[in-house]
Amino acid sequence: MPLFSVLDLAPVPEGFTPSDALRNTLDLAQHAEAWGYNRYWLAEHHNMVGIASAATSVVIAHVAGGTKTMRIGAGGIMLPNHSPLVIAEQFGTLDALFPGRIDLGVGRAPGTDQRTLRALRRDPTSADTFPQDVLELQALLGPVQADQVIQAVPGAGSNVPIWILGSSLFGAQLAAMLGLPYAFASHFAPGALMQALQVYRERFQPSAQLDRPYAMVGVNVIAADTDEEARHLFTSAQQSFTNLFRGARGKLQPPIDDIESYWSPHEKAQAMNMLSCSFVGSARTVQEGLEGFIAQTGADEVMVAAAIYDHSKRLRSYEILSEVHKGMKKAA
Repeated sequence: MPLFSVLDLAPVPEGFTPSDALRNTLDLAQHAEAWGYNRYWLAEHHNMVGIASAATSVVIAHVAGGTKTMRIGAGGIMLPNHSPLVIAEQFGTLDALFPGRIDLGVGRAPGTDQRTLRALRRDPTSADTFPQDVLELQALLGPVQADQVIQAVPGAGSNVPIWILGSSLFGAQLAAMLGLPYAFASHFAPGALMQALQVYRERFQPSAQLDRPYAMVGVNVIAADTDEEARHLFTSAQQSFTNLFRGARGKLQPPIDDIESYWSPHEKAQAMNMLSCSFVGSARTVQEGLEGFIAQTGADEVMVAAAIYDHSKRLRSYEILSEVHKGMKKAA
């Protein structure tokens, strides 16, 4: 039975502030730790009023400082936005503060639009050097070599585990070549999921970090006491994805009674294609869906996102899922 973990985009609900979102993040992390989730990841996005985790390493420190045992990390850091040295220093510092609990997932997308990328003072072609940047990052976090002139302090010798994130075959190939764990973003880009997992597993080369393939898959889970309530809560995510196509990014909207009146048939098709790896319903409904998905993917770990407007209902969703997971483990 795969491990279950939490992906938190630190959503800012309509009518609330980033301060509210970050308080909710820590509260959810503390509950998730008590409920037995394996790790808690935060993601880098910029210039998005509905996401409060742009300074990802700072938020990781906030969460790690308020928890005790759960692994905390980035899912992920968009490496083209940064120099590998800066990221090695940041995550080396996090590891020095919270030894053995920090993960570093890296992706090659900018996590934003082209104008914001320029505001970050990065070359728009910097994603082209992503493989070389990962190797540089590995070297900076690894043992210091005799002739090494530049060191990450803290960071050198920490061997903070690096993950490759992706939604295409590129990341799968790179993770396999470098012998690193691989996390696929099927919670919003499921199209190449099965092919990417196949490529990763078939081409995997053992490394000092990992001796066999380890694949994590992202899903959305919106769980509630009834299927009807869960479907109602899910309309917040459905609105968000519809708004992406409209170029109207904003804060997380409250659920609505009639999603069909909100989107056009074309928008519905686009949004639900992106949300196809979503499991929405009561405990029984969610369990049935996840069991089929896990059997299909052979995932080693499931990373769960939940864009739910009401924080108490978001907590309840993860609590229900933790109960589902315990039942699945007993039955396995």
